Formats: sequence, C-alpha cells, structure tokens
Amino acid sequence: MRNVLIEGYSIEEILALSNEELDQFVFCGEPIVFKIGSAEILGKFDRDSDRVILELAHIDGGGEGALPTIGALASRYAQREDTEYVEWRIHAVNCANPNLKLRRVLERRGFTVKDIDGVGECYHAMENV
Repeated sequence: MRNVLIEGYSIEEILALSNEELDQFVFCGEPIVFKIGSAEILGKFDRDSDRVILELAHIDGGGEGALPTIGALASRYAQREDTEYVEWRIHAVNCANPNLKLRRVLERRGFTVKDIDGVGECYHAMENV
C-alpha cells in the first residue's frame, strides 16, 4: 500500500502519539474534518472495550487509498490497544449526490446496509483485528 498521509502524518507517526493526545484530536466525542491524501473526510471516532468505531459522514475527493489507509491505521491502533474489532459506519446510503464507485467498493468489501439505533442507516462492517 502506498504511504498516503493523514493530515500530513504517516500511520507510524500517528501511532506514536499517546492515548491522551489521541483523545484530544481523534477520540474527542465530536465530528472532525481531516484530509487523507487528497480526500477531505468528515468523521467521528470512538472506542469501547472491544472495538474501535469509525463513523464517516462525508468523503469528498480522494481515490488514492483513503479508506484502506484509515482502515490500516484503525486496525493497527486496535491491535496496539488489544481491541477485538474495527467497526465501520459509512453514511453513504441516502446521499443527494451518491458516489456510485464508493458504493461498489463498499459492497465488494462486504459492507451491508444496516439501520443502527441512534446512528441511522449506513454501510456497516465489523472487522476482526
């Protein structure tokens, strides 16, 4: 996989941050906007005892590997924290201007449309770490 940067940082540099630093910038309980390569993404991130939760609300641009990059980071973080799953929630079901390529990619990777309480309908997948 190409080394696609997240806000100018490599996966290794992000994983070198302490949990306190990650809590301030990533697991802050609020949606954040960030860049992965040329993609601009609106997302919210959470974790609990057995999973890291990636909730992506909007993805603009990209194409050079934004989703695999965020997946690799989440998986490596989950391994570091001895967490069992990475849960994906991608809100691309009812978009006004749907990205058909994104839908094909998600369906090919095994994502299914699921209605999650408190979240709504989204493309969903649970990956074992």
